[in-house]
Amino acid sequence: MARGGRGLARVAVVVRAGAAPMWWLGVCAAGIGSLVPGLTGRRIGLLSGAALFLGCAAVVACARRRRYTALARGAARAGRHDVLQDRAVSLRAWRRGHRWWLLLAFAAALGSAFAVPAAGGLLLAGAGAGLRLKAAWLGRLERTGEALLWVRVDWLDRRGGRPAGRTVEAYRTTGVAAGDAAPGGARRRTAALV
Repeated sequence: MARGGRGLARVAVVVRAGAAPMWWLGVCAAGIGSLVPGLTGRRIGLLSGAALFLGCAAVVACARRRRYTALARGAARAGRHDVLQDRAVSLRAWRRGHRWWLLLAFAAALGSAFAVPAAGGLLLAGAGAGLRLKAAWLGRLERTGEALLWVRVDWLDRRGGRPAGRTVEAYRTTGVAAGDAAPGGARRRTAALV
């Protein structure tokens, strides 16, 4: 980066990156798994899967909130020479770095259907829903502070990283109009031209 600038990725985008793949892989695994009678039977599998879905979504959505809040409170303003990473680049980096873990989780969810039908898939879908809820919470945090939260790319590990992991020392902030992602990490909607 020129003159000491750093590459910055949106915190909410990195959090949200795994939500869609986990959700859809989980839904597919649950759908396929519900076709197998399993050891416990479909009814018990679906009921236990629903409980796992709700529990996992709540745990993932609430995990490490104090760490995110502390990093946001101590965030410094991004420098003039910092480079803001596009939303698509951040999503692609996370998904490329985690593709084998996602496939392994999908295979495990399918395999678990022979014991408890659909439960593993609903657990995986719950993790995706929890990440989506956490990104929405980050969006509310950004709107309240009227600043978008960014993390240095080199502080994320090779697989796309955890935006509140041990290697992350601080966040950077920009105004809410910066970058191509809205608060919460969703694609920014442009106003239609009249």
